Amino acid sequence: MIRQTLTVLGWAFIAISVIGFFAPGLLGTHLSISHDVIHLTSGGAALWFARASLRSAKIFALTFGTIYGLLGVAGFILGDPGISLTGHVGMTQNLLVVIPHTLELGTADHVLHIILGGAFLVAGFVTKPIELPTRSDTRVAIS
Repeated sequence: MIRQTLTVLGWAFIAISVIGFFAPGLLGTHLSISHDVIHLTSGGAALWFARASLRSAKIFALTFGTIYGLLGVAGFILGDPGISLTGHVGMTQNLLVVIPHTLELGTADHVLHIILGGAFLVAGFVTKPIELPTRSDTRVAIS
């Protein structure tokens, strides 16, 4: 399941980044070139880890899910009402300015980050750890 989840979410991140280049305010998001590049990189990483070992895929999903989830929560806690300087029109609630004029996140971004982070975490937690055989599990036939 984790490989499929990482593949689907990886392609979703890539699609979001491509769409962001043409529709930076899609669904109220604050997609800038920097934000799109981060999504493109994130999608590529997810696709790469989808083909890595199951253990690596699980670690990636848990780490990445935690980071994205915390980023979304931080946006709600630390964000202030304001007007984005990245070219988005209108007032934004919970505006989190990571890099002024370059990477600014609004409410829609925070919600999506929490949802995506949750999806990665679920995939990571439901994947059973792989147990490697220990020396005591190895049986040697002596003749």
